[in-house]
Amino acid sequence: MSTASKRMPLSSACILAGVVCAALAGTTPARANDDAGKTKAEASCAACHGPEGNKPVTPETPRLAGQRFDYLVQALTQYRNGTRNNAVMSAMAKPLTEKEIRDLAGYYANQQGLTSSKPSL
Repeated sequence: MSTASKRMPLSSACILAGVVCAALAGTTPARANDDAGKTKAEASCAACHGPEGNKPVTPETPRLAGQRFDYLVQALTQYRNGTRNNAVMSAMAKPLTEKEIRDLAGYYANQQGLTSSKPSL
């Protein structure tokens, strides 16, 4: 069998690349509305997580700024569905729509969070 017969035709490769890009585009923070996320965050989240998710009011309250988009979507969805248990967060997430969850996740994922450097060895 020749090498040429094992290669994917260029048109098939382009179609495959387009499908993969379209699928990935649906899960990225760029699809979220930062303005809507910011408005919702300021109204509902800032009291505990601080401005831009960077100044939690207690040591137990996590920083949201700079968290991964997918993680935030998953966590908020789990709080909303009751599969993740925290009385305050469950009550806050219960009324959120899918769009609001994605908007909040996108907003926080795009904020500058903590950075850490590798320790010197």
